Amino acid sequence: MQVATKQSYTPAEYLELEEKAEDKSEYNNGQIFPRTGGSINHNRISGNLYIALSLALKQQEHEAFIGDVRLWIPNKQIYTYPDVLVIAGEPQYVANRTDTITNALIIAEVLSKSTQGYDRQAKFADYRTIPGFQEYLLIDQTRIYIEQYAKIGEKRWELRVYNAEDEEISLSSIPLQISLKKLYNKVNFELNTD
Repeated sequence: MQVATKQSYTPAEYLELEEKAEDKSEYNNGQIFPRTGGSINHNRISGNLYIALSLALKQQEHEAFIGDVRLWIPNKQIYTYPDVLVIAGEPQYVANRTDTITNALIIAEVLSKSTQGYDRQAKFADYRTIPGFQEYLLIDQTRIYIEQYAKIGEKRWELRVYNAEDEEISLSSIPLQISLKKLYNKVNFELNTD
């Protein structure tokens, strides 16, 4: 990732730049990073997960969002765009901005070669500072492999790994199971991914 040319930006400066930008960027404590583009497999997996969540949550108090909803992590001064996220209840907006929320319950990231280390470590640590955050899915796009982290106590997270097409992910924070076969529908592991 490359940093924009200015040394440091305020959150307000970032939001002003983001409104005018053709491509999305993320903000991390004064620094602006261009958001990397996703592959076809990345898009298919994100879309499949979003569809499964949206259909299952239609008549519930939860709602799923995909890629374009910005998340503000105030304790870390970070604006980011998770691949898929779920909220409980109504969106909690930042400064009346309807494009930025703070109340993520579940976050899913589709891993790419360029971001997987960050998604697994620093980004997960940042997400854990969100008070209502309960569950994190890391989805590999090069093979059937998912890591599910579920909060089980103060500073305690449980890891479950899924790696077979006939398995189902049982979400912990909402009553929902998602089949890996559906999640990886149309994903071509032969494609060269980022």
